[in-house]
Amino acid sequence: MSQALTQLTAKDFASDQETRWCPGCGDYSILAQVKKVLPTLDTPREKFVFVSGIGCSSRFPYYVNTYGIHSIHGRAPAVATGVKMVRPDLSVWVITGDGDALSIGGNHLLHAIRRNIDLKIVLFNNRIYGLTKGQYSPTSEMGKKTKSTPMGSVDFPLHPISVAIGAEATFVARSVDVHVKHLEDVLVRAARHKGTAFVEVYQNCNIFNDLAFEYAAGKDTRDDHTVILEHGKPLIFGKNRDKGIRLNGTAPEIVQLGGDIKEDDLLFHDERAPEPTLAYLLSRMHHPEFPEPLGVFRAVQRPTYEALANQQIATARAQHGEGTLEALFDDGETWVVN
Repeated sequence: MSQALTQLTAKDFASDQETRWCPGCGDYSILAQVKKVLPTLDTPREKFVFVSGIGCSSRFPYYVNTYGIHSIHGRAPAVATGVKMVRPDLSVWVITGDGDALSIGGNHLLHAIRRNIDLKIVLFNNRIYGLTKGQYSPTSEMGKKTKSTPMGSVDFPLHPISVAIGAEATFVARSVDVHVKHLEDVLVRAARHKGTAFVEVYQNCNIFNDLAFEYAAGKDTRDDHTVILEHGKPLIFGKNRDKGIRLNGTAPEIVQLGGDIKEDDLLFHDERAPEPTLAYLLSRMHHPEFPEPLGVFRAVQRPTYEALANQQIATARAQHGEGTLEALFDDGETWVVN
């Protein structure tokens, strides 16, 4: 490790741009944790690239002193894929929101995940369109009254973690903007994962959807309404850690510890299971029926898209030489149009 790398701090990753989020926005916390994490990765500052789409979250590249691309609505995964393909040595991050990623960008997000290209995708979920002043988003709950749904939304919401696991993401995690140490730990693990790392962050929009995740964020409520996922450990929660999750057949259920119910009766978390069924089951646990899981749902290894594709390119060059664009155009069937 070079001396320069050991001296990097969070301040080295702070840009000279004025941060323009509303006072009290959860985005400030996410930015702060990312700037804490970057110096720990033993990566030169010029090797980071942040790519965003459109939305409040997508101002992010301006606020980190790295390379960045403020791209177009929903297309950040596609742009980031191009960057990673031609420069696999770079650490490429996608910063997106629930609207940007899951509405206009849903198709791009799915294909980036299924390909397992080595991107770090951080989705800020505030369950609202904040930049355009408060319309409902793909993650807004059924019945949500907003400027675009004055009588309540009739859309069934998407759940980002379920979407990512359904596309067989190799790393999937969730945290909350105000759980700063937990968020930092999750981001470190995502950054060090080889392959697509998908992180959903519950982020408060205090202007247009205040306290949407108070059950998971509030100090008085979070212990009873969230369960921290730890690999190899049982799912225990509650202020007194006296409640747990066990399987009743294939369905989860809440049980009270004590008496005939022991910790060994509970569901034990296995983030490394090659089969994503249990991770998906956890992603379907929603407040208020269940405590919502926070932490790493899944962390497995699979070859990355850019490694496999560039391997094919290297093989083709070894077999046929560099080639030229002219030769490619003239190869195979051609037609002359009069």
